[in-house]
Amino acid sequence: MNGMLHRTCVSPSGTFVYGIHKPNYTAINLREKDYITCLGHIGSDTEVDNKVNFPDDDVNIDNADWVFEVSNPFPFMGATYILKSSADRHVENANPFRFDHTHDRISLRLENLLEKMGENDPFLISLGRTSTDPELLRELANTSCKFEFDPNTGDPVGIQYERADKGRLRHFVTNHNLFEIVSNNPFLPDPYKRAMVLIPGIQGANKIVGEYKQSPDTHIWEYLRDNSYIPWGHYASNMAHDAIRYKIGALQDEDMIGLRHLYYQRVYTQLAHGLGISVPARRRTLTEEELESSRTSILKAIKQHQKSSKALLPFNACLWGWNFGFDLSPSGYRLNASHQQIHQQFALIPKSVPGFSNGENKESHSPLPTYIQGDDVALFCQQFRKETGKDFFEVYLTAIQNNQRMDGRKDRERGLVFYQDENVMAFVPKAQRSQGEVQIMTTTRCGNIIEADSKVRHSLDLAILATVRVLEKLGVEMMISYEISKRFDNPDTDQRLMYTFLPKHPQSPGTLSEWQYRWITGHYPEDFAYVCGERIDD
Repeated sequence: MNGMLHRTCVSPSGTFVYGIHKPNYTAINLREKDYITCLGHIGSDTEVDNKVNFPDDDVNIDNADWVFEVSNPFPFMGATYILKSSADRHVENANPFRFDHTHDRISLRLENLLEKMGENDPFLISLGRTSTDPELLRELANTSCKFEFDPNTGDPVGIQYERADKGRLRHFVTNHNLFEIVSNNPFLPDPYKRAMVLIPGIQGANKIVGEYKQSPDTHIWEYLRDNSYIPWGHYASNMAHDAIRYKIGALQDEDMIGLRHLYYQRVYTQLAHGLGISVPARRRTLTEEELESSRTSILKAIKQHQKSSKALLPFNACLWGWNFGFDLSPSGYRLNASHQQIHQQFALIPKSVPGFSNGENKESHSPLPTYIQGDDVALFCQQFRKETGKDFFEVYLTAIQNNQRMDGRKDRERGLVFYQDENVMAFVPKAQRSQGEVQIMTTTRCGNIIEADSKVRHSLDLAILATVRVLEKLGVEMMISYEISKRFDNPDTDQRLMYTFLPKHPQSPGTLSEWQYRWITGHYPEDFAYVCGERIDD
C-alpha cells in the first residue's frame, strides 16, 4: 500500500488491508464546576448519582475499544468504521435489521386507550411525536417509565433504576420507543425533559471535560465519548439542563458562540498537549485571547513540521458535525439525531493508522492513511491546478459571484449568495445534493480552524447561526450539518474551509457520518454475509 496514489483496502498482492485504531490518549479537563446530583434510586434506598460524569482531573484513556478503519475499494466512497466490541457481540447474529414490526391491534375507543396500546403501537408513537398538548405528553411520559417526584412541586426529579445483566444499572423504562419520542417533544414540560434526558449523567457515564457559561442564559457541557465509533473518541457540546434549546429559534447568539468555542478549544488544547505546547489552563474555559494564543503557537509548530521529516503532529485533521432535530417514525425507525436538545459533535483525526491484513492484528505491516472528506477536495484541487494552471477555489468564488440563471431569464434573481461578510459567504450550491442544501465557505485563504483567526471564527459562528435560522424559518425541522476542511499540515493555501447544511425531507433518513462518507457498521462483513447466506433459499 505504501506509495500508492489512492486510498483503498485492496492491496496489489490481492489481499484486503485495513487499519486498527487502538486509542490511548489524555483528554484535558477544562470543566470549571461540578453538578453532582441524584439521578434516582434502586428500590427505595440505594441512590444513583452522577459523580462519574464529573472527573477531578484530566481523563486518561488507555483501554478504549479498537476501531477498524476499512477504506472503501473505491476511494471516492469513503471509509467504513467498525467498533470491535460491537462487532464481537454480533458475531453469532449479524442481522442489523432485527426489528419488531408487529403491532397489537387496538380498540379505537378512547377509554383506557393507553392501557390497550403495546410498546410498538404506531398510534402511541404518533401521539408522542405530534402532540402539542403538555398534559397529554405528561401522561405519555408517565406511561413510558417510572419517575421519582418532588413531593412539594409534583415535578419529576429523577427516574428509578434497576439492575440488568452483569449488575449493570439501567433506567426503569417500560416503553423505550415512547420514552424516546416523548422526551424529545418540544412541548413536553421542561421538568420532564430534564429528568428524562438532560440532567448530566441521565444518558450514561460519559465524562464532562468542558463547560461554557459566560452569561446567565447560556450554559453548555462538553461530553467525552471515549468508546466511540469515531476512533480516538469524540466530544459533544450539549446545551445544558438549565439552558433548554429544542428549536433553533430558541438559540441565542451566545449559545452558538459557546457551542463553537468548545470545538475550537478542544482541538487547540489537545493539539497543544500533543505537541508539548503549554495549555493555558486546566479546570476552566479558555478566554478568547488564550484560544488565539494557543492557535498561533500550534500554527507555528505546524509550519516547522512542514519543513521537517519528523512526524510531530499527533493529529493532523478534525471533524465537526451537527444532527439537528429528532424523529422516530410510527414504525419505530429512527429518522434523525440521538436527541432533540441542540448538540454538536467533534473529533480529532490522526494522519495514519497501523495497517494489518488477513486477521493478523498483533504487528502492523505498514501505516495506512486515515480518511477525511477534505482529502478528496484536496486531491481534486491538485488535479485542477495541474490541468488548468489555476487555483480551483479562486475560480469557484468568481463563478459564484458572477452566477447567471440557467433558464436565461433576466427578470428573476441571479444570485446564489444570501449572507456574507468580509470573511465568509453563505450560498446555495449550483449543484444541490438535496432540496434545500446550502453551504458556507471562507472567502479568505483559510482551509481549517487552525488557520482561522479570531475574526474568521467569529464570522463562521454568526454565519452558521444565521443559516440555520433561515432554514428553520423556511420550515426545516431536521438537518445535517458538517465541516469539510483540509489537513493541518497541507501547505495548499487555496483550499477553503466549508460547511454543508442538508435539510431532511420526509422519508429521507441519514446522518452527518453518512454524508461525510464515514460508514458506521456494528458487525463484521463476513458475519453479515453468513446471515444473507442463511436466507438465500428461504
